[in-house]
Amino acid sequence: MVCHETITNQRLVERESCKVKVLVLGGGVVGITTAYYLVKAGHDVEVIERQEGAGLETSFANGGQVSASHAEPWANPGTPLRALKWLGKADAPLLFHPRIDPALWGWIIRFLRNCTHTQASRNLERTLRVAMYSRESFAEVREELAFDYDLKTRGILHFYRNRTDLTQAKHAAAEMAALGLEQEFLDAEGCVAVEPALASARGLIAGGLYSPLDESGDAHKFTDRLAQVCAEKGACFRYGASIRQLLSKGGHITGVETDSGEIREGDAFVMSLGSYSPLLLAPLGIKIPVYPAKGYSITIPVKEGGIAPETSLTDDENKLVFSRLGDRLRVAGTAEFAGYDTSMNDTRAEGILNKAMALFPECGNADKVEFWTGLRPLTPDSVPVIGRTPYDNLYLNTGHGTLGWTMSCGSGRMIADLISGKKSAIPFDGLGMDRF
Repeated sequence: MVCHETITNQRLVERESCKVKVLVLGGGVVGITTAYYLVKAGHDVEVIERQEGAGLETSFANGGQVSASHAEPWANPGTPLRALKWLGKADAPLLFHPRIDPALWGWIIRFLRNCTHTQASRNLERTLRVAMYSRESFAEVREELAFDYDLKTRGILHFYRNRTDLTQAKHAAAEMAALGLEQEFLDAEGCVAVEPALASARGLIAGGLYSPLDESGDAHKFTDRLAQVCAEKGACFRYGASIRQLLSKGGHITGVETDSGEIREGDAFVMSLGSYSPLLLAPLGIKIPVYPAKGYSITIPVKEGGIAPETSLTDDENKLVFSRLGDRLRVAGTAEFAGYDTSMNDTRAEGILNKAMALFPECGNADKVEFWTGLRPLTPDSVPVIGRTPYDNLYLNTGHGTLGWTMSCGSGRMIADLISGKKSAIPFDGLGMDRF
């Protein structure tokens, strides 16, 4: 039975037997995991995606890490000084293009307000809460579905090149330990023991933090396989359909207008369009400070006998992550604030390649490298936006920043519970749009 009963500004009537038609807007990893949990809960699900398949934008060639250990927010007391040092460097980890853009400047002001110890600690707890829950949910999905996506459960090693950064990292790790995240402190020899491919760089490493329960894999493969599972379970996918606007009446969403026509069948709607979410929400009077940050990645074919890492790594100084995906090495990182421009900046892309080859000169065929760029949906506090809106049947699951894959299963599961009228395993406190 399809339930159409709703209560203005409240949730759908709490009835576990109530099956609703849910339109998930966006077919990236966040949208697909949301669809999976909704289908699993017994709902009728349709995913609308402008690309011709699942996970073909931001989820396509990301860093490949499921990394609860990276929950420390971008907005922290040390970030403004680092950003000033990077100004004017074309290949810096953070590149900012000054221009007239009210959304960007508003985002920056909010970001700076979050660069205090108090705010950073609050935001760390919120992000880590979702990330750790999501990591647990990943394990359950793997056990249930057992499909291949180049998974490696060897943990993530975060290494540092100077004592100052290592000391600061230990403070953040202590906070995360108090919240339940397991990490191990390692000296340079310990880092090499975890990942022998770092042996030639031993002299550059001051120490590291190892998160044994984190993991890595190919996010696009995961998203594509999970979409197939959803389809097998009855979900409908409308690919190649660009959403123009959400249709509404009063405080209720009545449908979606796409470039191929209107879709009026829907009891509930989930906004999972990443960086593009604010553009469709604004006409409804919903303003969330999600802004695109262009990230880059390279994929290097690992040659036979090549010395390439097996354990996923994070190079703190260069803000790069390394993940072994079968016979490929994925290297990703940096952030460029250039609005919705997705063009390739060759200087930044080549910079990643040069840094990767300097660290692992024998890893693979640099002349056959593949370059990629995509937009990460960042909030100024690094916390995703998950939960209700002023519209009684519109829900948000967006703004995951660099941790989209990391938090996807957890946030998707939370939204499915919310729509199903079930109590979530973790609280929504501090995750909703009301915090802005």
